[in-house]
Amino acid sequence: MDLWCWPSETNSFRLFTPESLAAIEQRIAEKKKQADKEKEKNKDQEAEEEQLTPQLDLKICKTLPSLYGDIPAELIGEPLEDLDPYYSDHKTFMVLNKRRIIFRFTATPALCIFGPFNPVRKAAIKILTNS
Repeated sequence: MDLWCWPSETNSFRLFTPESLAAIEQRIAEKKKQADKEKEKNKDQEAEEEQLTPQLDLKICKTLPSLYGDIPAELIGEPLEDLDPYYSDHKTFMVLNKRRIIFRFTATPALCIFGPFNPVRKAAIKILTNS
């Protein structure tokens, strides 16, 4: 498919919010419950689980593919929900800079003090990702 067929403006970029973090935590809890149920069912049988792997084009420090469209100016340097389905059940978020470089951060408290929505941590992330 030609690149001109892809929309230049996509709504695939969503801010990382407390609701996003709650949804990730819920997915983690559901996955854990499902794994526990499968362990009980398959105590005698060894079943191969289909493991999801990270997408190679969405790795850290790589440029975001043009397939995802232009980044709105207000979202540059802001925490975004991760585009990679592999991280849908990991407590992570991504940040894109002006050059479309991908940075990924954990949503757990930094230094056991600064949560992902703390203004000090947001300022540090902006400084780190600024080219």
